[in-house]
Amino acid sequence: MIHYQLRCGQAHGFDGWFKDSASFEKQAKRGLIECPECGGTDIERALMAPALGRREAVPAVVEAPPPAPSAAPPENVPAVRLPARMVAALQRMRAEVEKHCDYVGPDFADQARAMHRGEAEPKAIYGETSDEQAESLAEEGISVSRIPWVPRADG
Repeated sequence: MIHYQLRCGQAHGFDGWFKDSASFEKQAKRGLIECPECGGTDIERALMAPALGRREAVPAVVEAPPPAPSAAPPENVPAVRLPARMVAALQRMRAEVEKHCDYVGPDFADQARAMHRGEAEPKAIYGETSDEQAESLAEEGISVSRIPWVPRADG
């Protein structure tokens, strides 16, 4: 998956995740990408800081909590009512993550380290980890991203 900084015609900035650059271009041309702030569909990629290359390519690693058995938020996360468009976008993102990445559960930090060190085959993964583990991964130079994990659109 590829991450882009996006901007709508009203200059609202937001993030987007896509299978590849062609997927972004196709969706933008068809008006399928909406600004979460104003709902505008005139979307373009914003200027982004370049990613620094490594000796070997390592696929994106996405961190997310496991599917929740109920709609109640975890104890440590305040309940926030998100706009419907944002929930829909997050549901689409979740579907893409689940479709293209392997769920490794609570072994996320160990799996990410093993791939980073070349001890395991690189692949896109998602799972859960504590704040301390995520911070430790970042200190080791292992890039992870947290995304809000909303209930599935079909559930």
